[in-house]
Amino acid sequence: MWEKIKALLIKYKGFIFYGIFGVLTTVINIVTYAVCYRKLGIANVPSNIIAWILAVLFAFITNKLYVFDSKSMDAKTVISELIKFMAARLATGGLDLLIMFIGVDVMHGPEIILKAASNIIVIILNYVLSKLVVFKKK
Repeated sequence: MWEKIKALLIKYKGFIFYGIFGVLTTVINIVTYAVCYRKLGIANVPSNIIAWILAVLFAFITNKLYVFDSKSMDAKTVISELIKFMAARLATGGLDLLIMFIGVDVMHGPEIILKAASNIIVIILNYVLSKLVVFKKK
């Protein structure tokens, strides 16, 4: 039985780590925002931008090393991966905004259900883009 569990953990290691580090990324985003906004008195939008940047950098490092096992530390490779990673995150963030704008502001749909659905779409797209574009195996 333990061998089967071990085999499943090895098989789905990347996906499991993606979930764990996704939760930690969210915590970093929220805590950074709260510290910037409440403790340091930085305005809302700059606080959110700072929190997003730190969260994306954390996500990049953990996704690179633990989720997708991209071990190359060559400066050209790392910079290329980082640019692609941030572009993908900006694109999915834009998609989230679009879904929420159309769903809530235009169509007056249920915001929490739409936000949950949008997050599911974004999480899946982030994983797929990271696997197939950002950290694709040569």
